[in-house]
Amino acid sequence: MNEYLAKKNAGKVIFMGSWEKFGRLVDYMKGLDSVLVAFSGGVDSLLLLDAAIEALGRERVLAVTAASVIRSPEEREEALRLAVLFGARWVEVESGEMRNTDFVANPPERCYHCKKDLLSLLGALASREGLAHIVEGSNKSDLDDFRPGYRAVRESGALSPLLEAGISKDDVREILKARGTAGWDRPSEACLCSRVPYGTEITEGKLKRIYLAEKAVKTLGLVTLRVRDHGDTARLEVPAGEIEKICREENREFILQELKGLGYKHVTVDLGGYRTGNMN
Repeated sequence: MNEYLAKKNAGKVIFMGSWEKFGRLVDYMKGLDSVLVAFSGGVDSLLLLDAAIEALGRERVLAVTAASVIRSPEEREEALRLAVLFGARWVEVESGEMRNTDFVANPPERCYHCKKDLLSLLGALASREGLAHIVEGSNKSDLDDFRPGYRAVRESGALSPLLEAGISKDDVREILKARGTAGWDRPSEACLCSRVPYGTEITEGKLKRIYLAEKAVKTLGLVTLRVRDHGDTARLEVPAGEIEKICREENREFILQELKGLGYKHVTVDLGGYRTGNMN
């Protein structure tokens, strides 16, 4: 039994699987001296920040969030809220992927170009702050999907502690829930570019339209939603059990009015329902 698990197990009834996995993660972090955590505010980076502070203390950990038009303002606000909740040192940096023509062209390797630029920016910041390592939130489940951004992680020398500890996406939520961590049940998010088909140029205007479309439709009580942008056509993906809801007459009329007001000529519903990585 590792040191962390032994300490937490004293006189308590606990979910052993969760604590064992978190203990492995904390033990790995203890060997890193100091870290910059790439902190989006999503559950993967949330677990990383939690473990880093547990292992190294707040003074040797810096959470960094990238501000960019490719993510919603709400994600930035949630990252700040969670960082404050953890008492973490937190800074925000402006990312520059929209100035990268390789990224804007939106090839299948789009995430590689984005991650490469971001990790270069974080590397310079870590050096200025005297932090020994950059850690990011790739987990075991990511290996089962198309993740060109992970190639940039390997090339940069950044570390992926969740992978090193053998932690999957389901494990992440299980651990955070067992620890009573706020935000454990947050739905998975992906950058707004993931709504645009590969080969179609990414523009700030297009990303803003996608954001506003999703914000409008979510007022109907939807949590998981993607508005896939196909030029004049918006293709809505929601979980299969929510399809009937958005097709009700009053909701259908509302969605049509809102999305046509944003410039879409056609609004469709994907009968296959929401699927992670559907545009890959």
